[in-house]
Amino acid sequence: MKLNTIVTCLLVCSFLYACKSKKATTTSNASSPLEGNKNVSVIKVETVEGINLGNKAPEIMMAAPKGNVITLSSFKGKLVLVDFWASWCGPCRAENPAIVAAYNKYHTSVFKNGKGFEILSVSLDQNSLAWEKAIEKDQLIWPYHVSDLQGWNNAAAKRYGVNSIPSNVLIDENGIIIAKNLRGEALETALESNLKK
Repeated sequence: MKLNTIVTCLLVCSFLYACKSKKATTTSNASSPLEGNKNVSVIKVETVEGINLGNKAPEIMMAAPKGNVITLSSFKGKLVLVDFWASWCGPCRAENPAIVAAYNKYHTSVFKNGKGFEILSVSLDQNSLAWEKAIEKDQLIWPYHVSDLQGWNNAAAKRYGVNSIPSNVLIDENGIIIAKNLRGEALETALESNLKK
């Protein structure tokens, strides 16, 4: 064999090994031409974690006003709006009535990609009293409010690349980002289009 052929073979083999190590194999019970063989391996490609449409949403684990920890992964099976805001943000406060209306209308709905609609509000506040007063004043009635009280250094906001607020992402039942920055009627339109008919 020529040296070039050996090098090429080694590169291809190492590439295949690297790709395989990032994928899981499962046994398929689906009918196939090899129906009698129950040990057919199927390569399942894992969804990439990230902040783009189609990515698996990064985990959020943060404290609520009462100190209990809420995680994004605990919403599995539901459509979830992760809403980044702050009590001191005028545009956020102006947007809150539309978010409240969407929550009231769709909270118990059944969607193509989730059962029920929840909101996880992530505050970029630094003052817990101002944060809690804004929740009450704007009637943000859902129970899922979190913050690490670090302002623009909020861990979740940094992880999601948030550099202006209001900002949000809509996540399906499997934790996949299906829409971003839905404001006003755009939020209701997105929820309406995902309803199970």
